[in-house]
Amino acid sequence: MESAHYWRYHGLGGLDLMRAQFVQHRFARHSHETYAMGTLEAGQEEIRFSDGVQYAGTDEVVVIEPGVVHTGGPHTTDGWTYRVLYPSVEQVREVADEIGVPGGTPSFERRVITDPRMARRVAAAHRLAESGASLAADSQLHTLLTLMLRAYGTRRPQRQARRTGRRSMSQVRDLLHATMPDPPGLTELAAVAEVTPYALLRSFRRAYGMPPHAYVTQLRVAKARELLRQGMPPAQAAVTVGFCDQSHLSRHFRRLVGVPPRAYQRGVQ
Repeated sequence: MESAHYWRYHGLGGLDLMRAQFVQHRFARHSHETYAMGTLEAGQEEIRFSDGVQYAGTDEVVVIEPGVVHTGGPHTTDGWTYRVLYPSVEQVREVADEIGVPGGTPSFERRVITDPRMARRVAAAHRLAESGASLAADSQLHTLLTLMLRAYGTRRPQRQARRTGRRSMSQVRDLLHATMPDPPGLTELAAVAEVTPYALLRSFRRAYGMPPHAYVTQLRVAKARELLRQGMPPAQAAVTVGFCDQSHLSRHFRRLVGVPPRAYQRGVQ
């Protein structure tokens, strides 16, 4: 039986969490604006990145950095059960600055870390945040980020988007952000980048891990999450971000977030 609970912990300036049991569910290709830091309580997960496939089980910590495109699905027929924390870039950077990790954006040496003690710490911090014990949860979450950065953290320089033709793919990306509810067609985007449509698809995917239409879907879901947190009804949020109706939003929302829009809204409010 599959189940998922997604909610927002309001300590430390706000932090999203998810606890889920998935058997057949597979996440579509997506990335996060935040870090994703989780551990499995049962089963095995298969995670596909642009540079290969990795597997996670119990006694391991999965750390996915912001902007890293990936999917998630079961590695065995039993599926997997896990807890995930989504600390923001600002939260992780603040801790990195406190402990003197030098320069750049906080990063981690590996995406799947075999460390039973750290896995137990992730689960314990998650449970405390779920329980509502704010002072204890704040302390555990801060300690967890400190230990993770000290043991496995580093910094990475800011990367520039690859350039194709006279305009960079970052300009195409910025245009998609600006026109998200009703973005231009492929031919118009290619004209902006001064390349052919085929070259645009290839270069945009190389730069951002997914083709432009999938990137727009992710933008719409991200904006819908913001509107749902503000209390907007799912049907209205769907139309506002550019989906044709609520069912269209619900289908993509669950594929990317793991829970339906209404369940997400209940959890974060």
